[in-house]
Amino acid sequence: MGLTLVTGASGFIGSHLLKEMAQRGLPVRGVSQRNKSGLITIPSYESSLDWQDYLLNVDSIVHLAARVHVMRETAENPLSAFRSANVDATLNLARQAAKAGVKRFVFVSTIKVNGEKTEPDRPFSHIDPPNPQDPYAVSKAEAEAGLLALGQITGMEIVIIRPPLVYGPGVGGNFRSLMKWASSGIPSIFAEVQNRRSLLFVGNLCDLIIETLAHPQAANSVLLASDGPAFSTHELLLNLAAAYGRELGSIRLPISLLRILRILSFRRHAIERLLNNLEVDSTATRERLAWECPFDSHTGLSASVRDDATILRAI
Repeated sequence: MGLTLVTGASGFIGSHLLKEMAQRGLPVRGVSQRNKSGLITIPSYESSLDWQDYLLNVDSIVHLAARVHVMRETAENPLSAFRSANVDATLNLARQAAKAGVKRFVFVSTIKVNGEKTEPDRPFSHIDPPNPQDPYAVSKAEAEAGLLALGQITGMEIVIIRPPLVYGPGVGGNFRSLMKWASSGIPSIFAEVQNRRSLLFVGNLCDLIIETLAHPQAANSVLLASDGPAFSTHELLLNLAAAYGRELGSIRLPISLLRILRILSFRRHAIERLLNNLEVDSTATRERLAWECPFDSHTGLSASVRDDATILRAI
């Protein structure tokens, strides 16, 4: 396997990916806006950036850098800001990569391209039509379309990965909030919620990314992945609590009351995700690549909790 360029290399997924590639002895070049030892520092990922020097001898690219969810959006035009970072900057890199002779471009997108929620027993699949609902997802869908079109013109192979929520050591955001809840011993209020949500451990995602760098069947494909069986929000809290060595009690609030709390809360979108289904069918990915997740969800949750406990002891 030739040299791989990884953008967003200092981020949550990127840092895990570089560590895994280094452990496997795979040649990798990390790029980041953060000044971090061992990485190439760039001023920004803007659409005018000249990538020529960074693409020397590069065989494949994993593009992780993106403008992601913003809890308190400050941009006057969020869609324009997302398009600039996630569409224009991505296609600028891809065009220069094709010109430089890069063979494969792996784009880590999001399951939100498929939509915000699934119906019971109808998980998202790779053949579902895109149905992005917010500016972030719209920008990722547009980047996917632009990359696939560019690949047809230039011959550069495109791989698109749409993960659900990715968790693991060092995770932040809503998953970190659930971990704090589980570790606190506060009872779950979601016992009446029978939703199903798919998750993806960062170790499984990194393994899949590495698999797609050279697998012939990964070229010009859209790949969905998850750890396997989905969790309800209540089950996830109980499993996280168990990983902390705790037993979590339950307060059985009616779903109707939880939906009222969602409406009243300033974090109503986060609460909505705790109530809805979002299942992923990764059968096609496993069959296409003859690939299986190397870690089960129990291992992934335990690894996340061990890292959290280490952080807590250090404070």
